[in-house]
Amino acid sequence: MRRGVHIILYAFFGADEQLDRAAMRRQVELCLKADIAGIAALGLATEVSKLSFRERCEVMDWVAEDVNGRAALGFTISGQSVAEQVAMVRHAERAGAGWLVLQPPQVGSYPAAEYLSFFSRVMGETGLPCAIQNAPQYLGRGLSDADIGALRRRHTNFSLIKAEADASDAARLKAMAGSDFMVFNGRGGLDMVSCLDGGCDGFLLAPDVADLSAQVMRLYDQGQRQDALEQHQELLPAITFIMRSLEHLVCYGKRVFAARAGLEVFDRAPALRPEPHDLAACDALARRFGPFPAAQDGARVP
Repeated sequence: MRRGVHIILYAFFGADEQLDRAAMRRQVELCLKADIAGIAALGLATEVSKLSFRERCEVMDWVAEDVNGRAALGFTISGQSVAEQVAMVRHAERAGAGWLVLQPPQVGSYPAAEYLSFFSRVMGETGLPCAIQNAPQYLGRGLSDADIGALRRRHTNFSLIKAEADASDAARLKAMAGSDFMVFNGRGGLDMVSCLDGGCDGFLLAPDVADLSAQVMRLYDQGQRQDALEQHQELLPAITFIMRSLEHLVCYGKRVFAARAGLEVFDRAPALRPEPHDLAACDALARRFGPFPAAQDGARVP
């Protein structure tokens, strides 16, 4: 895995609530021009729980075609059984994925040993580097440090944690895991500089302001910590607005990105419906940060 900011794509739908191929392609193209470390899809920001198995495979194929080897490519693997997740893994391998993020199944609530066994069986079916999405606040399930250590001992390809942690927890994870195990954080990049101080290796962020977050990390890695901190402070109002909840991210984060990218948003039900006050906030943020890199090349997707 490459250190840096990787973008997890939004799902764009048409007025008929079907996936919009042209909008998804434009999203990838704009993200690639933002000088990010990689592209990923089928995470929570991609509204994966609203996508059928066929649609998840379709998104993999589209994104792989559009990335075309120009950046690291990863996919989140979800599913309610080992067989379903292994089938998703096989499709990701055929599509050319370079790494995978495994989500816990969303059925029932079981002891940690059951989830360890589940993840172990899926990881054992692939040689690709694997991460675990450890986000109990969003997924309702998570692994302890001891669980993570046990899974690492079983599988050498378990090489990354995708956390949704504050800076102190992310630093603890990194200290526990060691230098050969990567820690990527999310939370919209909320504690980015503090997370980097604590040893975080990267971030997996939705694209709304990820181009600017990537600049923060580049400044930090170039030894310009104060400049990175100042730029991050400029982003904080947007991050805190967008990350009020997962539903808020999907509703309003997507609209901030769309306004910067020249795209239109249609929601797939069920969805948080936008309110005029928050739509005005989206427009204000989009004006503040300006067009997404290269978005001037075309105002609308045909």
